[in-house]
Amino acid sequence: MLCASGRPLRVGTWLAVPFLFGSAVLGLTGFAGLFVAAPREIALTSPLFGASVAVGVAVSGTVTWRTRRQKRWLRWGYPAGLLAAGVAVDGVHLPVAGVVAVGVPVVALLVALCVVERRRTAAESAGERFLKERVLAGRASRQG
Repeated sequence: MLCASGRPLRVGTWLAVPFLFGSAVLGLTGFAGLFVAAPREIALTSPLFGASVAVGVAVSGTVTWRTRRQKRWLRWGYPAGLLAAGVAVDGVHLPVAGVVAVGVPVVALLVALCVVERRRTAAESAGERFLKERVLAGRASRQG
């Protein structure tokens, strides 16, 4: 199984997925809180860690694991460790300004990566379509 762009993920990229997801969610939550005069602190919650782990597990099938052992232990051990850490830090309060300062740039980074990947995928599919048309045109001219 491949990621949405049709390419497998590297292990290092996969390791960052839960943190990027959690940072983005906290950043957007904190940013929205600035507009509604919410408290100046935001709490880390176990459900946030659970959702981050779920996203990591969901894309773990797209990772190009180097060894079977790495696939077995890292694929399941890493998310389990993050989930345990989430339970341990449940209720810890962070300043909204710090959360927004980290989370909003992460959202911008993720959007930029999506745009770049969509452009690359579109360019590759256009190139493949062009080649297919050339091959079909060549076959038609040889048959005619």
